[in-house]
Amino acid sequence: MTQEELDALMNGDIDLDVGYEEEEKEDLAEAPVSADETLSDEPYNEMDPDKYRVSAMHSWPPPPPTDDNKMVHQLDDVTKESEQKATEIFDLIEGISNELGQGEKDIKALKTIIGGNITLFTTLSTKFPHVDTFKTQLSENEKAMENLEGILEMLQNGGDTIMNVMDIMQYQDIHRQKIERVINVMRALSTYMNHLFAGKIDDSKRVSSAVHLPGDSTTEDVVNSDDIEALLASFGKK
Repeated sequence: MTQEELDALMNGDIDLDVGYEEEEKEDLAEAPVSADETLSDEPYNEMDPDKYRVSAMHSWPPPPPTDDNKMVHQLDDVTKESEQKATEIFDLIEGISNELGQGEKDIKALKTIIGGNITLFTTLSTKFPHVDTFKTQLSENEKAMENLEGILEMLQNGGDTIMNVMDIMQYQDIHRQKIERVINVMRALSTYMNHLFAGKIDDSKRVSSAVHLPGDSTTEDVVNSDDIEALLASFGKK
């Protein structure tokens, strides 16, 4: 902004509402229109401009800077909670992985025992072919060995799935790091803006701004702080 534009702005020669009206016209095409705000087919210049004032201006002023509205504050909460939940998930996954690993060891130990039984009953069935018990036990142990093979394969597949889940969870940490990078950039910009607008005079020592300046057309009747205090005092006397 040039010095001439700044002087014109201070003298009230520039209408700031013009920019808002142009933005309202552009937002009109995108803003939803309720049943009570149905627009006619008349051109804009022939209608009341107030009918075109949509929700764009309703969002100003912005909400106060409470903990619920501070962007960096909320992002810090997101990254903190994300890291905590990711750690909890990794702990659960690690526990499941350990149990699957122990299950594989137990199945392999049972396979060794069942394998010994198969060898024994095979020998007994060969030497005593007329004893049906040996044949029956041989058949039962062979079925048990097949079941153990199926269980072992299932546990191994579960372990592979757990590894895939842990690989996918790595993206959770990557997303957290991206958010932290955004936070760092926002904080750097905030620091830069604070230094950019810093002054040599403390704000408490500055002269208060004038309520009305020569050339102003809308501030002449503005009530100042002294008038407000006097008005409140008069209410207290009543």
